[in-house]
Amino acid sequence: MDLYEALMTTRAMRRFTDKPVDEEDVWACLRAAVQAPSGGNIQPYQFLVVTDPDLRAAIGGLYLRAWERYEPAVAQVTPPFKDADAGRRHARNVQASDHLARTLSKVPVLVLVLMPKISMMVSDEQGSMDVGPTYASVYPAVQNLMLAARARGLGTVLTTVYRVYEDELRGLCGVPDRYEGVALLPLGHPQGRWGIAPRRPAESLTSWNRFGERRG
Repeated sequence: MDLYEALMTTRAMRRFTDKPVDEEDVWACLRAAVQAPSGGNIQPYQFLVVTDPDLRAAIGGLYLRAWERYEPAVAQVTPPFKDADAGRRHARNVQASDHLARTLSKVPVLVLVLMPKISMMVSDEQGSMDVGPTYASVYPAVQNLMLAARARGLGTVLTTVYRVYEDELRGLCGVPDRYEGVALLPLGHPQGRWGIAPRRPAESLTSWNRFGERRG
């Protein structure tokens, strides 16, 4: 499909059918993921693909426990909405997130993205040089995976709620302590529709030459 169309219409999908996902589609998404750029081309990530029903059920239970702690805590600090439409959009998003938490175990494929606990900090005689976190070399691969899924008619969403109980998740999946989970991507055939999601316009978020100088 057209690349720009994919970029504009790849939205978070949290409701899935029970239709199986072909393994070749999973591999296609992973092959696209590893083509993403990373600092020094170090590719600091591992992918753990979970299809076993019992393991998916265990991860789903853990995720639901995390969500049931996380959602009310966030609700307490959510600021008032500027209008009724914004409030309704937020409510729909919460409902969809709640649905995902209660049905995650039924999504046919879960992709856990792992990153070693390393620093990209280097030093010389003048001191340390912070050129950015390791995450910056991981999330482009996550986005590539999501776009590849879109191209093959599959939906997904980047979620990190499971990190509330990340130690338990590592235990379930046999992940060594030297890795942390930086994303969980449910992968399946979506029930929702593709389309342009409501976002703040680029013009309101973009400065030219000096911060705060707007165009458009």
